[in-house]
Amino acid sequence: MGVTRSDIYTEEQNRLSVILKALGHPARIAILQHIIKANACICGELVEELGLAQATISQHLKELKNVGIIQGNIEGVKVCYCIEPKTWDLIQRELGLFFSSYKGTGTCC
Repeated sequence: MGVTRSDIYTEEQNRLSVILKALGHPARIAILQHIIKANACICGELVEELGLAQATISQHLKELKNVGIIQGNIEGVKVCYCIEPKTWDLIQRELGLFFSSYKGTGTCC
């Protein structure tokens, strides 16, 4: 598969694509749902909660953090994660605009 030519797309299209790619794994959705449900920073309880290996959880957390959906703080020997509010607001806003841009007429195909 070739390299994606991101330069032919808008900044918004590229940003949304990167975010949706990071959200495109069920384990990452489960992690985010757990963080949201906890309504607080989480520190290490994901392995017990999700039943995945620590290395797998760490890789998914890294992907979410790289995109900026979550943020991590070091507390002693643990890293605690929580939702990054600015990015979360951006996702809500951009997905809202994306989905509301379709004005279905009900007469397609």
